[in-house]
Amino acid sequence: MSYRIAVIGATGLVGQEMLNILAERDFPVSEVIPLASRKSMGQTVSYGDKMLKVKALDTFDFAGVDIAFFAAGSEVSIEYAPKAAAAGTVVIDNSSHFRMDPDVPLIVPEVNADALAGYTKKNIIANPNCSTAQLVVALKPLHNLAKIKRVVVSTYQSVSGAGNAASDELFTQTRAIFVNDPIEPELFTKQIAFNVIPHIDSFLEDGSTKEEWKMMAETKKILDPNIELIATCVRVPVFVGHSEAVFVEFESDISPGTARKTLREAPGCLVIDKREDGGYVTPVECAGDFATYISRIRRDPTVEHGLSLWVVSDNLRKGAALNSVQIAETLIARHLKKDT
Repeated sequence: MSYRIAVIGATGLVGQEMLNILAERDFPVSEVIPLASRKSMGQTVSYGDKMLKVKALDTFDFAGVDIAFFAAGSEVSIEYAPKAAAAGTVVIDNSSHFRMDPDVPLIVPEVNADALAGYTKKNIIANPNCSTAQLVVALKPLHNLAKIKRVVVSTYQSVSGAGNAASDELFTQTRAIFVNDPIEPELFTKQIAFNVIPHIDSFLEDGSTKEEWKMMAETKKILDPNIELIATCVRVPVFVGHSEAVFVEFESDISPGTARKTLREAPGCLVIDKREDGGYVTPVECAGDFATYISRIRRDPTVEHGLSLWVVSDNLRKGAALNSVQIAETLIARHLKKDT
């Protein structure tokens, strides 16, 4: 069984990572078609040991394409995802546009794979926000044990979550500081080199940002609508890898030891939790890896049944490209089997 695959936004960070992961995991393809805007037409992108020529999205016919991975932002998804879906292609969309649509499943395979069955309503499946994806992978096994009431999370998000230009800005500003050149923020609202910025996406009326709202709303949709969650999302001068300080309040008691054992056995989780210097994971160690790493598991004595966790993952992988490919793998296993 093999499938004809399209990757939209193939020249971007997430699109390139999707191509890498499709090759690494030996995804059953008969053809991989990289698509991007007309200005990228003719460029080449790597897929395993092959180089593929990028085609223009605006003239592409999706007929005969089995699965399309969209990694080009909401504007592109709004225009082209429904067209692909109407042509019979199953769309796996990495933008935020379809996530809260009740007819579009929002999927993290380790957490809510059963919800994939709803993809036939629109032929579109949504990939969650990068910070939400790693959070719910860590929360799901614990929620099964003791039922989560409330989550307080502070994120430390790498610049790659904002794309190629953001990574370039961090590099340029860092170099400018060392050679004593002036710092000129362009994409970010303030200097990002050697600084942290408590502002990701636009501000909402209640003072939270859209990124913070996404974490709340998406966790409810993926995991449990009864979970209360508040987030503070911070951009930090790290190239790859999102970190989260997570405080969880449960309905019943759960010990750190039980949580540690449960998370060690949970799909997608890797516990590195030694109470010693360096006995935890940072973004440097998680970059390029598939797992959601969990460290610093301990009691939160400020609430009756509370735990604190440190959660780290490669945002380009589990937060975006890997999760999308895992969705496709689960889709094939459960719903999209074919003979050729």
